[in-house]
Amino acid sequence: MTTLEKMARLAVLSRFDSVGPPSGQKIDPAKVSALGRGTRYDLCTSSSTKRRVEGTNGIGDLMRGGLCHTFTGSGRCVSLFKTLYTNACPYDCGYCFNATCSKKSTGIFSYSPQELARITVGLYRTNRIEGLFLSSGIGKGEDETMEEMIETVRLLRVSHHFDGYVHLKILPGSSKEHVREAMEHSDRVSVNLEAPSRSQLAELCPSKNYERDILARQRYVRDLSEKVDLPAGQTTQMVVGAAEESDREIFERLLLEYGVMKLRRVYFSAFSPVPGTVFEDREREQSWREHRLYQVDWLLRVYGLEEKEILAAFDDDGFLRDRDPKVAIAQNTLDSPIDPNSASFDELIRVPGIGPKSARRIALRRKDKRIERMRDLAALGVVVRRAGPFLKIDGKVGTTLDRWI
Repeated sequence: MTTLEKMARLAVLSRFDSVGPPSGQKIDPAKVSALGRGTRYDLCTSSSTKRRVEGTNGIGDLMRGGLCHTFTGSGRCVSLFKTLYTNACPYDCGYCFNATCSKKSTGIFSYSPQELARITVGLYRTNRIEGLFLSSGIGKGEDETMEEMIETVRLLRVSHHFDGYVHLKILPGSSKEHVREAMEHSDRVSVNLEAPSRSQLAELCPSKNYERDILARQRYVRDLSEKVDLPAGQTTQMVVGAAEESDREIFERLLLEYGVMKLRRVYFSAFSPVPGTVFEDREREQSWREHRLYQVDWLLRVYGLEEKEILAAFDDDGFLRDRDPKVAIAQNTLDSPIDPNSASFDELIRVPGIGPKSARRIALRRKDKRIERMRDLAALGVVVRRAGPFLKIDGKVGTTLDRWI
């Protein structure tokens, strides 16, 4: 992992760049550090892309599983150069350190397209990064800043022949033409929702218009995707716990994002008060809530569970509890323990402790040999401690302790 402090030292020494800076040009390490820190709450957990690199004329590469193969303990990607283009922003988002209403302890910094492209290539060539995650404040205006961000990526692709992964943030209010150009040079684009509804976004950031600035841009990406290839698709992000939204409200927005907007992923970030912001005195959201929302997202997106099934995981107030939502769903949908020797694939994946891979392994195993004990399931990847109460083998149930209470 390359820390921001290391990047700053490399920048001031020009050691990140194989050719060095142009004559007389200095790169401010404070700029590298400040703009890197400014995007620390943007998530880029997955950068999987279907694009393939052909030929040997370019630099950078794309692995089958994507470029994000180095992660923090929380599962967040650290293999991209993750930075703002500028930390100047006229918006008044109460949770954001870069907002015009925040008490910045650092100065206002901006890159030029040539400078940022050269830094990115230099960091790649010294094997410190494998791609670029580029976000930004609005700067002087969304059109001017978006043009410069696009020019940065164009320089990487055309002038530096960079074939590595690029995730480019679409600024709220960007024109449709800018969205199209961003898509043409990137693997993935995103515009952050921040909240599940218009009224909740107004509480977080009164100067943003939910429909005009955010949803309209998501529709641009969706519609343009029919003509412009976007290998890693469109994503978004929501702040959890800053606007008193319920988990049910987030889930309902999730359904719209996947079903209507055709997004590839939705990310969640538990609210954490940042000193110097309007919301600095608000209570921090529990991290488990973010984790439970990711589990619900996984059940919907990967397991293919129906909306009505997943709703069983929410309480009467529309919130998830700090327990595996799949347990609540299983208690609500399974009338009795199931036999892994005869259960269908759809039945198996609804059992806590059994995922798609282990369900397929069970189906393959029982073609040749019956499953006779729980340890047979453990050998197939089943978490038997969690699955046991919902299974029976040869009529025998492992435990019946409060299975459906």
